[in-house]
Amino acid sequence: MFKRNFSLFKLCSLLVLAIMLVYSCGSQPKKTVPPKKPVPTKPTTPKPTTPVKSTDYKVDLPALNREFRGAWIASVANINWPSKNNLSTDQQKADAIELLEMLKNNNFNAVILQVRPSGDALYESPHEPWSYFLTGETGKKPNPYYDPLTFWVEEAHKRGMELHVWLNPYRAHHSNGGKVNGSSLVNKFSEYTYRLRNGMYWFDPASKDIQDHVSNVVKDLVKRYEIDGVHFDDYFYPYATYNGGVDFPDSKTWNAYQASGGNLSRADWRRDNVNKFVERVYKEIKSEKNYVKFGISPFGIWKPGYPAGIKGSSQYDELYADAKLWLNKGWVDYFAPQLYWPINSSGQSFPKLLEWWESENIMKRHLWPGLNTVEVKASDKPTEIVNQVEVSRNILKNSPGEIHWSIAGLTKSWAMQNALKTKVYQEKALIPQSPWLKINPISKPTLGYKQDNGNTSVFWSVEDKMNVFQWVLYAKYGDTWKTEILTSDITSLVIPTANNGKSLNTVAIQAIDKLSNPSEYKALKVN
Repeated sequence: MFKRNFSLFKLCSLLVLAIMLVYSCGSQPKKTVPPKKPVPTKPTTPKPTTPVKSTDYKVDLPALNREFRGAWIASVANINWPSKNNLSTDQQKADAIELLEMLKNNNFNAVILQVRPSGDALYESPHEPWSYFLTGETGKKPNPYYDPLTFWVEEAHKRGMELHVWLNPYRAHHSNGGKVNGSSLVNKFSEYTYRLRNGMYWFDPASKDIQDHVSNVVKDLVKRYEIDGVHFDDYFYPYATYNGGVDFPDSKTWNAYQASGGNLSRADWRRDNVNKFVERVYKEIKSEKNYVKFGISPFGIWKPGYPAGIKGSSQYDELYADAKLWLNKGWVDYFAPQLYWPINSSGQSFPKLLEWWESENIMKRHLWPGLNTVEVKASDKPTEIVNQVEVSRNILKNSPGEIHWSIAGLTKSWAMQNALKTKVYQEKALIPQSPWLKINPISKPTLGYKQDNGNTSVFWSVEDKMNVFQWVLYAKYGDTWKTEILTSDITSLVIPTANNGKSLNTVAIQAIDKLSNPSEYKALKVN
């Protein structure tokens, strides 16, 4: 009985379950699965091409724009930098960078920085005391400490500019240089240092002790700093006005010369002292670092009457500076006569003097005139200086250049900056080459590129990168070349794949060394 009832119960349960399942399927609407939405796709970015291997490709590169564009920065009497002798280290650095940025933005490529205004140093020197014009006390170092010359060299090179150190070889103490104290060289070389009537102290150019000392100063600068040039100004024997018209008091060395059997006249003997020293310094610089240039900026007139019609002071007779001889002999790498007169001056014509100096440049050294950007006598100074640049370019076609006295003519005149930038310095320029100087050539660079989103990334390298001062990158669009001068730390650049409707078809690179010599170029055809 139990088994039969259980079976019946089981059968009924199954029947009820079946009825419920049928009812459920028939009474509820069928669920539909919505179609899958398409997955949004990201804009497709073409994969960069594989870097193009550097293979030889011959092209005719355009001529490079070359011109020496320098500015003097005077430290004596705090004329330019530092502007005061009590600035903090940070203020000095900030002012230096501001000056360098201004020069870079106006396409200058060289700085002539006065680091030895008067027997002192604006750098850490083992031979001379810290300058009064830097810290307000002769012998006092900057605090917090830094080496201003190291700073200037690094910052100038970062901006693609050469840094030349400017020294006054024979001035021992400036009348604006504070009191002579125990650190001053006036005391160290008292036997051969003379006080002039205007309050300045002057070293005797005839003294071997003085010659050896200044020689050691120059050699130390060339050896320890990565400078690009050494520069002397126009002060050799002092101007007569410095001593009230009284003759230079060098009787001690003159008498010793005569006693030794010397037979030159006193004037010729003085000139001979300077001549031998100029030749010595040139040779010693080349012996230490052949690529460091030596330049002198003498007074603009050698003698009155040279050329005909020129009037004014005679550096030959007053300063005992035979600058024509130095140029004739090639004892300089560049020569910057201070032609501070306007073009239309009747007695000191700028073009006539420049043409005469060029006629004396028989060794074909660089002749880069000094221009009086601050005080040239003209009703429109910017136009006068622009015209002088153009006159200079016309006379010095193979190696143009000029140096502006001083940077104050730029910093204090936006009109001067604007005139130079918009009329004659529109583009960057390399410094002219010095073929008489030798340096190990830089090897040929490697070059590659990638294209992405309408731009082309160009990249390059060279084995001996420590010898690179600049790069020149070339890009050709259609038949037109575009060039860019770059600092040595840049080894890649993104450039447009098209320019003025023309497609990029060629890129090339050259390394530029410390003497402005280009390496062999590497060029690639852009597909």
